[in-house]
Amino acid sequence: MKENYTDSFFDVGSKYGFLPNNHPLESLPIRYKNLQHLLDNMPVKLSDGSSGYLAFPNKIETEVEKLPNYIDLVENEDEILVIQALYRAYCFLTSAFTLELSYQEFVKTKKYGKARQTLPKQVAQPFVCVANKLDVFPWLDYHYAYSLGNYRFLDRSKGFHWSNLDQCVKFSGTSDESGFIMNHVDINQHSPKLVGSVLKSLKSVQENNDQELNKNLKQNFHSMELVNDRRKDMWVASRWKHYNDFRIFIMGIKGNDEIFDDGLIYEGVWAEPKQFRGQTGAQDNIIPMEDIFTGVINFYPDNQLTKYLLDLRRYRPKCIQDFFVDLKLDIDKISGGSIFHFLKEKQNSVGMCYLLAIVEEIYKFRNGHWQFVQKYIMSNTKYAKATGGTPIISWIPNQIKSVLNFIEVIIDELVSMKKDFNDEQTKIFNDSLNTYKSKKKLLDKQLIIVSDSNYNPGKVFELNKKFKLEDSNFEKK
Repeated sequence: MKENYTDSFFDVGSKYGFLPNNHPLESLPIRYKNLQHLLDNMPVKLSDGSSGYLAFPNKIETEVEKLPNYIDLVENEDEILVIQALYRAYCFLTSAFTLELSYQEFVKTKKYGKARQTLPKQVAQPFVCVANKLDVFPWLDYHYAYSLGNYRFLDRSKGFHWSNLDQCVKFSGTSDESGFIMNHVDINQHSPKLVGSVLKSLKSVQENNDQELNKNLKQNFHSMELVNDRRKDMWVASRWKHYNDFRIFIMGIKGNDEIFDDGLIYEGVWAEPKQFRGQTGAQDNIIPMEDIFTGVINFYPDNQLTKYLLDLRRYRPKCIQDFFVDLKLDIDKISGGSIFHFLKEKQNSVGMCYLLAIVEEIYKFRNGHWQFVQKYIMSNTKYAKATGGTPIISWIPNQIKSVLNFIEVIIDELVSMKKDFNDEQTKIFNDSLNTYKSKKKLLDKQLIIVSDSNYNPGKVFELNKKFKLEDSNFEKK
């Protein structure tokens, strides 16, 4: 693999991980003052407590009609931070303009209404132009727009904790929206060590150095512990009862026919409607990287849900897509085609134990995400699609099953290995051995409940506590 993968904004490697190599611009250059003014006044709730454009039915449409078409300026931009900020701006404006109707219907009836089906050319043309400069889809994304390219510090000396971050551009303007997406940025502060440990592990395998490999697997495990610790703060950062205050604005076109029908017309660009997936945490890079690195990807079932998962790989910066492709190629070159088989051949029980620990952290992340879905989505709405256009009830369980199947394989292998474990390694092995059946039973029972169309989401969530697999931070809320 290369030392780093870059598009000048993202620089994937051990220095920046999956975060930008420079902090995003907080606002657009003065030449785009009309667009910036619209964005600043767009949120439902403004910083001074007054109501913004999205609080009033059709107000956003009136404001967009006044907006100049900046296509000539956009075509000449070549500074990456400006290009990214423009993409972020048009992503937010497009989602706000199209989905404002859906939001207003939800305010009245608690059901998502139809979106606008045509994007005016003064938005569509510069939006598609700047999307082409980044080689991404012209729709709200996770990397350049909603999350990793949308943070600003309240106090730079206090770092990436979600409470010290705020959005540059907003939809609802509430602390719950900011906490929700800034928690994702917070999680990614640990991605440099994760990426670094992956790259060093591959080098250790190439050099046939068991001691270094074990050290790097251990670092990956402890970094994933930090990721999960930050992830669990979501319960505090963003109140689950308020998720619908902004969720509608991050819905995608593809997979959401009830909202967008055949798609969206980009006026002055394409005559036929287009469909793109919505912004989703599934576009984050940490778990996909860990899946490829550990070999969880080898346990993905061959079904439509897995196809959705792989389709979301396309909704990332090209440099990150290239990183994933090269990572998989390097893993495939290892004897046996995986870290697992390399450790098995070497009878490296310590390394195998840390591989188990990493996969357990992947389980905790996915099961925690599944609990978020149960409270933030299933307890708030019966709408059956996630923001990325995937089915809510079966989407994450599909991946949890893959992880559990791999955990079982690793445990079986470790049982037959000669083990000389220290206290940490003994605890990892025993905890996994003692909780595996509970994890299987929990998911099985949850899927039985949701198989009934009139399921009670509260019962699904209560099972987490019954099997002692709940996110502990929730009890603090």
